[in-house]
Amino acid sequence: MPGTDCGRKGETKPWIAVFGSKNASFSRAIRQTICFRIIVFAQRYHANTFRMDTTRSAFVRSAEPEPHKARRKAILSEHPEVRQLIGRNPYSFVIIVSIVSFQITMAWLLHDQPWWLIIAAAWLVGAFANHSLFVLLHECAHNLIFKKQTWNLWASILATLPAGFPSSIGFRKYHLKHHAFQGVYDLDADLANEWEARLIGKSSARKILWLLFFPLFQGLRPPRLKEIKFNDKWTWIEATLTFGFDALIVVLWGPWALVYLLASLVFSIGLHPLGARWIQEHYLVKPPQETYSYYGPLNLIAMNVGYHNEHHDIPSIPWNRLPKLREMAPEFYNTLYYHTSWTKLWIKFIFDSNLDLHSRAVRENRAGVPVLQDH
Repeated sequence: MPGTDCGRKGETKPWIAVFGSKNASFSRAIRQTICFRIIVFAQRYHANTFRMDTTRSAFVRSAEPEPHKARRKAILSEHPEVRQLIGRNPYSFVIIVSIVSFQITMAWLLHDQPWWLIIAAAWLVGAFANHSLFVLLHECAHNLIFKKQTWNLWASILATLPAGFPSSIGFRKYHLKHHAFQGVYDLDADLANEWEARLIGKSSARKILWLLFFPLFQGLRPPRLKEIKFNDKWTWIEATLTFGFDALIVVLWGPWALVYLLASLVFSIGLHPLGARWIQEHYLVKPPQETYSYYGPLNLIAMNVGYHNEHHDIPSIPWNRLPKLREMAPEFYNTLYYHTSWTKLWIKFIFDSNLDLHSRAVRENRAGVPVLQDH
C-alpha cells in the first residue's frame, strides 16, 4: 500500500540491519508489502466474520415424508412387545419438585455473592439443573407424567419457574407440531428462520453468538408458524405465574438471585456443551439420516433425552424406558449413526464450516396430516 510505513521515525530498524543501509529502499518495499498483506487479511477477516453468508441459500430439500412414522410401524410389527414400554412415569413429578427446590436454594445462596461466582455457578451447576427441568417439561408436553392433561400443564409450569421466563405452554404447542410435521418449514419451530440461517452462516464467531442468544432466536420463530394458535388462557396463566415468581425472587433476595436463574437458562440450552443437544437431534452430520441419538454419559443426568430417534419413533414411551426400546429393537437403531459426545459435537458445530443452520432437511410433504390445535 503506497505511503504506508509500519516503523517509527528515529528508531533502529531491524530490516536495515539485515539488508544494510544501501538497501534501505529495498527494505522499505518489503515492509510496505508486509503491511499491505496484514491490512488485506484484516479486511477479509472482518468481512467474512460479520457479513451475511451467501454460500448456501437453502436448507436440504427432501421429497420423502418424515421417517419416524414408517419406522414406528415396522418396530411395532417386528417387536410387538415394545408396547409394554408405553405409559407414564409419575415419579418424574418428584424430580421436578426436587430440582425446582434446588434451584431456588442456589439462588438464595448466591444472591449476595460476586457476579463472577454467580455466572460460574450457573455454567457449572445451574445449567445442568435447568436442562433437566427442560427435559421434564418435555415429558409434560407429551403427557408422560400424569394421565390428565391439565395436571401435566401445571407440572410443566412448575418446571419452568426457575428458568425465569414462560416457555412451557408455547413449547408444548410447537413441539407436538415438530413431531407431526418434522422438517415442514411453516410448521416446525425446530427449524431456524431462513434469515436466521443466512445471518449466522458459517462464521465461528456468529455461531458462538447464536448459541449465546439461542433463547432469543428461538423466540423469534413462532411468528412464521401462522397455522398454529399461540395465544390462549394457559399462555397467560403461565406468564402471570412466571413473572410473579421473578418479582418475588427479586423482592426477597435481590436481582443477583434472578441473574443466576436466567444465566442457568441461557447456558442450559446455548453456550454450553449441553447446547449441543439441539445440534445432535436433527442436524445433518450424516445425510440423508435426519434424526440422531446421543449415547453418552450425560444421559444419566439429562434423563435419556439423547435417545432421540427412539423418542421420535414412539413418543408415548417415558424417558426412563427409552434405553429399553433400543435393547428390544437393536436392528432398528444400531445401524443408525449416533453421537457419543455432546462436547465434541459442540466444538465441531462452532468450527466446522460444513455444519451450519442450513444443515437441516426440510419438506413440503405433510403426509396428509391435519393441523390440530392443542387444548
